[in-house]
Amino acid sequence: MLIYEWFIATIRPMYVEFVPNRNSPPTVLLRESFRENGKVRKRTLANLTPLHRAKPDAVEAVRLSLEGRNLVEPGDAFQILRALPHGHAAAALGTLKRLGLPALLDRRRSRPRDLALALIAARLLAPRSKLATARTLAPETASTSLGALLDLGEVEENELYAALDWLGARQQAVETRLAAKHLRDNTLILYDLTSTYFEGRRCPLARRGYSRDRKRNTLQIVFGLLCSKEGCPVAVEVFPGNTADPGTVAAQVAKLRDRFGLRQLVLVGDRGMLTARRIREDLSPEEGFRRVTALRSADIRALVEAGAVNPTLFDRRDLAEISSDRYPGERLVVCFNPRLAEERRRKREDLLASTDKRLEAIAAATRRERRPLRGAARIGKRVGALIGRFKVEKHFLTEITDTSFAFRRNEDAIARERALDGFYLLRTNAEPDLLSTEQTVRAYKSLSSVETAFRSMKSLDLQVRPIHHRRPDRVRSHIFLCMLAYYLEWHMRKALAPVLFQDHDREAAERERPSPVQPARRSPAAKAKVAARRTPEGLPLHDFPTLIQHLGTLTLNTVRAPSRNATFQMRANPTRLQAKAFDLLRLPASA
Repeated sequence: MLIYEWFIATIRPMYVEFVPNRNSPPTVLLRESFRENGKVRKRTLANLTPLHRAKPDAVEAVRLSLEGRNLVEPGDAFQILRALPHGHAAAALGTLKRLGLPALLDRRRSRPRDLALALIAARLLAPRSKLATARTLAPETASTSLGALLDLGEVEENELYAALDWLGARQQAVETRLAAKHLRDNTLILYDLTSTYFEGRRCPLARRGYSRDRKRNTLQIVFGLLCSKEGCPVAVEVFPGNTADPGTVAAQVAKLRDRFGLRQLVLVGDRGMLTARRIREDLSPEEGFRRVTALRSADIRALVEAGAVNPTLFDRRDLAEISSDRYPGERLVVCFNPRLAEERRRKREDLLASTDKRLEAIAAATRRERRPLRGAARIGKRVGALIGRFKVEKHFLTEITDTSFAFRRNEDAIARERALDGFYLLRTNAEPDLLSTEQTVRAYKSLSSVETAFRSMKSLDLQVRPIHHRRPDRVRSHIFLCMLAYYLEWHMRKALAPVLFQDHDREAAERERPSPVQPARRSPAAKAKVAARRTPEGLPLHDFPTLIQHLGTLTLNTVRAPSRNATFQMRANPTRLQAKAFDLLRLPASA
């Protein structure tokens, strides 16, 4: 006999039997049945009559259990009254508290402070208008557990506007505390500027100017961001939309010197911001302010023509430090990137070919028999619009008359520009023991981290744009709120890097790059996880927004037990990835 058949044959099922007892209540027995000599027999194991008289439900529970039936249907045992997305809210709020941001806003807890924290976290989780945010926080319409975690209760739209004003009034104090936390003397400070478009026409800050969002027909504002050398945001300032980049430098220098109390630093800015005049007037080396910036193309060409830079020296090298009488007391770092040279040549040729085609169409219009294009003014206007649009006026020579138009490429100008392809020059007055040649290149390239901040703030992550506020103080508060939300995102991205597609071993990646001029490379660990689409532990990789969404599937459930008439909250069990994310954030998974 097989083992299974023997087990079935030898098992003795138990059951509850009610034995009639004439006019008396039935006797309740616990019995078992078995086979003996081919006959079915039964044996009484216990008399359950006293238990049945005292607790009939207990006997019924025994009977149902022995029959293999559920004692209570799941819906009768527990009812889930509500399930709120919780994990992402707990991660964001927990990180805010771990970073000490509540105390940076105000050392005493208050409802405005709690609402400000909710605005910062909500800007990261789901950036929306104040009315929509109030709906996500209020108990009746909540779409996350954020309001419950902060014990906000009912939340109105006007309360959030008041909290935004409360936050804006503390901007200077908060930035000073952030600077004390992240900035030190003799450190690098990154500064860059961007613009964003504005809805409406009544805000004094909204002006027409150079639009980096390519919204030429809209009003806009300009804001500048100060970051630590790692790219952590420290301070932000809003300017009218027609403010030129150099015009913002003096305010930042005063902020660093007077408010933050820094006496020795290296300010890193791009070539359009740290101009010769700003360097001369605002960044005096006697005051301990050093800087790193780049030269414009015209300045590079002047150095080449003067013989200070010999392009042939870079056939086998990509980095060299020189000096020039044009820049006394400064170090010039010449960099050559062959990939950049190739890309610039390709773009130039595509642009010239496209312009050739369009200019030829204008020339053909002057030669056609039917309604030819006539008049030097009309021809010149059309040609000027085309050349101005593509910004190639220096690459073409044109001849315009009342009846004809001819053009040709300016090969000499093209050759002069081609000779500089791939070259860029950095200038700094920092001493070599403070910044070596390689460190100077890395310092300037670190401006890309500020560009990353702008992309995050202006894209789907934080949605700083479009701006609907009318009052200047509200606009400044809105930008400051978005900066604090990026401060939270920056720290969360850094902690969660092992489970994201981004590189989590930057030091190894830097060792893989032979020269700081060359493009950044991924570390071997990052290459391995990206190729496998999984971490070494087998967890799936995410980008930051989808990981936040996945954390949101960890729910906070309001559960009711009808049998006990009790209601309680229960968190769902985290997945392996969610548990790993909370571990990386140094937060308990049951937060």
